Amino acid sequence: MSSVRSDGRSANQIRPISIEANIAPYASGSVLIGFGATRVICAATIENKVPSWMKQQGVKGGWLTAEYSMLPYSTLDRKPRDITKGRIDGRTIEIQRLIGRSLRAVLDLQKLGEHTLWIDCDVLQADGGTRTASITGAYLAARLAIQKLLDAKRIQENPLVDSVAAVSVGLFGGEALLDLNYVEDKDAEVDANVVMTGRGQFVEVQSSGEESTFSHEQLQNLIALAKDGLEELNLIQDDFLSKHLPVK
Repeated sequence: MSSVRSDGRSANQIRPISIEANIAPYASGSVLIGFGATRVICAATIENKVPSWMKQQGVKGGWLTAEYSMLPYSTLDRKPRDITKGRIDGRTIEIQRLIGRSLRAVLDLQKLGEHTLWIDCDVLQADGGTRTASITGAYLAARLAIQKLLDAKRIQENPLVDSVAAVSVGLFGGEALLDLNYVEDKDAEVDANVVMTGRGQFVEVQSSGEESTFSHEQLQNLIALAKDGLEELNLIQDDFLSKHLPVK
């Protein structure tokens, strides 16, 4: 097994994480999150209304929904905007649904009140792991936005019952790697995206063989590797929020 990857990391090492707050001043909460060369703007915007289907069906509480996009210049070859194609591609739909599910898993919609929390994730630069960076950053943006509701006394308590983060893992050259960059993800025999709460509960595990198969033992090893990485990401999230939220 090799001990050093092409970018100098060890197999169980996450890329350098950077987080900048309030990158989008008109959003209720926003961050620019970086996983190595991958950079995503995650913005949370609060609307004082809920979707019409909730009122029609008599559903109480609030709602959270997510949108995801890769900007045309985020990849080596220009990626056309969905609007120019006249349709949203399947990958985009899959990722934005994943982001929404991940955030709703740790959100008490009743405590949110009659508000809709919009999560917008826009990829500025893609080098693998854009969906996992989006989820990790989206939680932080949502938490910042919710603090504004709390400060304005528009809600009585924090509706986020836990934190949530995500990371990729995979088999590359037969070796289990944490937080794949594009080169690794492109040629991985197996790749997986793992979403976990701060308390260690799994929200989602997406795993597939790329022209390959994998054993039960390999899957367990990948999940264990992801869990270690997610615990590290949780500490990074906590540290960031400790610097940007009021002291209790």
